[in-house]
Order: sequence, then C-alpha cells, then structure tokens
Amino acid sequence: MSTKYSENSLVRRVQTIADYQFGGLVGTGLFPDGCEFILSTTGRIRQILFEGRRLATVRAQDGRLTLGIEGARRLHAILTAPHYRVVIRDDVAEFVSGGKNTFAKHVIAVDPAIRAGDEVLVVAGGDQLVACGVAILSGDEMLAFNYGGAVKVRQGSA
Repeated sequence: MSTKYSENSLVRRVQTIADYQFGGLVGTGLFPDGCEFILSTTGRIRQILFEGRRLATVRAQDGRLTLGIEGARRLHAILTAPHYRVVIRDDVAEFVSGGKNTFAKHVIAVDPAIRAGDEVLVVAGGDQLVACGVAILSGDEMLAFNYGGAVKVRQGSA
C-alpha cells in the first residue's frame, strides 16, 4: 500500500511510541531500521514486522503498542530487571508459556511501577522470558492478592 509517509518516518513513529510507553530510549532497539509495516485501509500503522515476524501491533483505540512474543524478546533484552517484569513461580512457567493466563497467587516478584493495562513481560527464575501480555492488576495488587488473574497472556514463548 502506498502512503505519503516514508518507511523511515514509519520507523521513527513507532520508535517514539515505544520510548513513551516503555520509557528511556528502547524504541531503536525494539524497532530497528528495516522493519516492515502492515497498514490499515486509512494508512495508519497496524502491525510492525521484522524479518517476517510480528514485533507489535498498534492499538487503534489509543495508539499504544501490544507486543508479540518476538517484540517481547527484544524488549526483554533491552530492559534490565525488574522493568515491566512479572516474575512467576517456576512450577507454573510451562503452563504460562503455553499461552495460559498468569494468576496473582503465582506471582513472586513484580516491578512496582506496573499499572493495570500495561504491557508486561512474564518471566520465571533466572529472568527467563515465559510470555507477554497485559497487566490486569497493578504491581502491588499482584503481590497482595492470592486469587484472580494478574496478567492476561497474549502470547507464550512455547
């Protein structure tokens, strides 16, 4: 699809969104030059791909990014622990890596800055990436509650 924007402009745009959403200067690491874009019929960015794999999708409602597992892997490599991480018990890591949701009773540590609605990385012991998804609770609530969902997993690493 032809747009009035250059490829370079599209990359800079999603890098700026990532910098805003995840803090710091993560945009260039998350979205390197050479990314491909799937655009909506109106010319807006919908999905960002790199080497044929989906890194992220831009939500139409608010313009924020939702990560695919490949994007989560890149973000995991860029951000130091505990940023945007929800640490779960090792005995449920295989279950969650299959795409199942994370429950509050399985959370053992969390970035206290996480708010409900944030995109998060679900990790197990040794900071091993298990899944990515959206936080249902804030970081403090995940540790305080012994029941209910903590992270709605969008994609597991399995």
